[in-house]
Amino acid sequence: MKVLVTEPISNEGLDILRNHAEVDVRLGLKPEEIMSIIGDYEALVVRSQTQVSAKVVAAGKKLQVVARAGVGTDNIDVEEATQRGIVVINAPTGNTISAAAHAIALMLSLARNIPQANAVLKSGVWRRSDFMGTEVKDKTLGIMGLGNVGSEVAKRARGLQMKLIAYDPFISVEHAKKLQVELVSLEQLLKEADFITLHLPLTASTGRIIGAKELAKVKPTVRIINCARGGLIDERALTKAVKEGRIAGAAIDVFPTEPTTESVLFESDNIIVTPHLGASTTEAQATAAKDVAEQIVDVFKGQPARYAVNAPFISAETLSVLAPFMKLASTIGKLVSQLAEGQMNAIQIKYNGEISNYDTNALKAAVLGGLLEEVSEERVNLVNANVVAAQRGLTVVEQKEAICENYASLITVEVTTSTGTTTGTGTVMRGESHIVRVDNYWLDIVPTGGYFLFSDHRDCPGLIGAVGKITGDADINISYMHLSRLKLRGQALMILALDEPLPEEQCQQILSLSDVHTVKLVKL
Repeated sequence: MKVLVTEPISNEGLDILRNHAEVDVRLGLKPEEIMSIIGDYEALVVRSQTQVSAKVVAAGKKLQVVARAGVGTDNIDVEEATQRGIVVINAPTGNTISAAAHAIALMLSLARNIPQANAVLKSGVWRRSDFMGTEVKDKTLGIMGLGNVGSEVAKRARGLQMKLIAYDPFISVEHAKKLQVELVSLEQLLKEADFITLHLPLTASTGRIIGAKELAKVKPTVRIINCARGGLIDERALTKAVKEGRIAGAAIDVFPTEPTTESVLFESDNIIVTPHLGASTTEAQATAAKDVAEQIVDVFKGQPARYAVNAPFISAETLSVLAPFMKLASTIGKLVSQLAEGQMNAIQIKYNGEISNYDTNALKAAVLGGLLEEVSEERVNLVNANVVAAQRGLTVVEQKEAICENYASLITVEVTTSTGTTTGTGTVMRGESHIVRVDNYWLDIVPTGGYFLFSDHRDCPGLIGAVGKITGDADINISYMHLSRLKLRGQALMILALDEPLPEEQCQQILSLSDVHTVKLVKL
């Protein structure tokens, strides 16, 4: 595996990656340079500056994962990545504490005019009376966005004895109560807050969520802090309001375009600016780098990532149960795909026993990935399984039953085609995948890799010997054999595990034997 890193990340993360892959750190690449080389890599690691556009994603023919070592994915075309089965991950908790602390630091700097006083004193002037501040105790802090960072800001502001209100339509009242925060409307927050701090993602609905209209509703003493995303505030409207004395000041850590050395915000001494320092602590960088590196390794191993933004979350406890069944599900999908004939139109996946008690999204994705592996240009995985199935007009139905005879758990995949149905069933025993049924035949084979010859025939004396002679004459070794029959001298299924593929000529020789109905060579 090869990993391309285009922005600086902590050595802690690089060391983890280097233990599992070849890592190239190439900083400052232009978009066209990335596009020219990304086709050689399975993973791409960025922070906030590299733009992972649809063109970059499309050029990454081998890409399995795009990782942002930080919060958010606004510089990554997640939709394009999802279409191509590429996992997009980030580190949403890595810099939570760092960003919250920076917001509090900016709030206190605003309240006490710290940057301005520092600059004046260092210029050789003692002007103590010019920098009269305000206390934060008993003031109202309005938090816009009560997610990871907003919640941590609330905890720290509570220690400063502030009254806390928040606007976040996607947070439960119970969660807010635990934080001792009162949920209010945006209009009420604007009217009541003495300090406003933003902790929202930048989306179509949050862009310029504070503009001229909103600034007309706030107190003239309000101070606004933005450590979240550039573009949440109309910068010109904010600067105008500060210059006209309609608000007391602002502190901005993020900008619509970064890096930047020119902004309308720089025109007012009552607006404090910092160059996107919210995540800039040694501890935060180390945590974020380790988070994404560990997730990349998980993806390389075929396991779900903890913070995949375009795939459902699977807890560590659930993953420990599902992991062996994911391999089984993929194997059954591959088997049925190679045995089925005709035009595929419907897929039924049935879970029996203990496995039916779990979220089976990952198992469904594994089945579809196995089914379509040889026929789809897309990499089918947990990320885009539903998308690929829909694009191909395939109906996927899942069924769950707690009852399971003879086994603790079973997964059954039935594919309906224009010529009939093909069924495969498997289980996990002692950590190994076992195929235990094909169509109506009960059996037990361990698909450890390699080639299997499936022959549907009438059970009769001498047939096994005749097949063995054909494979022997071709110098193809049979590692083991399994035979299942429906009744004495009736329909039977013979499975030969082969050390190497049987040539088509020999397959046709077996098919020409009397009472042999079908011969299929399967690679698992």
